[in-house]
Amino acid sequence: MAKRKSRDPNKQPFRLRPQGPRYPLATINYYGPDDRTPTKIAVGIVNQALEVVALERWIGPDVATSPEVKAGIDAFITKHRVKDVVINEAMMGCPHEEGIDFPEGEDCPYCPFWKGKQGSAARIGAE
Repeated sequence: MAKRKSRDPNKQPFRLRPQGPRYPLATINYYGPDDRTPTKIAVGIVNQALEVVALERWIGPDVATSPEVKAGIDAFITKHRVKDVVINEAMMGCPHEEGIDFPEGEDCPYCPFWKGKQGSAARIGAE
């Protein structure tokens, strides 16, 4: 029978270091009039200071399946030399922009599905 080698008690065990995100990082978020219909994809590039240094949006009824949109996202990510990508597969909210398409802090008047789920009503519920 082979003799088992004993471990040196002074030697540290081998451990993989937990690896955090690598920067620049791309975030991919989906938006739509409800929680099942993507009509907008926003890709943000975030640096190590957690600042958004670039943002691009694609809008249309087929953004989630369009080869042109996929190629555009790939080119945008490549251009910014992204090292990690974070994708939120759930809808983030409606495709309209607060402060641009409707007043800051209010619900979107165009997307009744999101009423109370984003904007001021969502903030009040979270406090």
